[in-house]
Amino acid sequence: MKIAVTYENGEVFQHFGHTAQFKLYEVEDGKIVNAEVVDTNGSGHGALAGLLSSLNADVLICGGIGGGAQMALAQAGIKLFGGVNGNADEAVEAFLVNSLNYAPEAKCDHHDHHHGEGHTCGDHGCGSNCGSHGCH
Repeated sequence: MKIAVTYENGEVFQHFGHTAQFKLYEVEDGKIVNAEVVDTNGSGHGALAGLLSSLNADVLICGGIGGGAQMALAQAGIKLFGGVNGNADEAVEAFLVNSLNYAPEAKCDHHDHHHGEGHTCGDHGCGSNCGSHGCH
């Protein structure tokens, strides 16, 4: 199994469509056997699902994610665990023992709004964890 995590400085990056890197974990028999950081090379939003598919990711752990990206992941057969924050390695370890704290409804649905001054996910109800951080 391969688990991808939106990644920045050891943490789960909080906006799927803007992530510059994924940390990709290879898992065998419930244990991490390899981990590497993969650059998205500027891919954004919908293209990221294709990138994850090409990397053979089975699972994505992330913070906020928009509806279009959720659909693209579902079409690619990638299971989504959104609304996660904190240390990326710890999140994967928690996932492997079925104790990952995630929000099934977590999403950033601000994609119809202009990005800019004063925007945080808490302004428009983007999931249980978003009020404590900005999506960007």
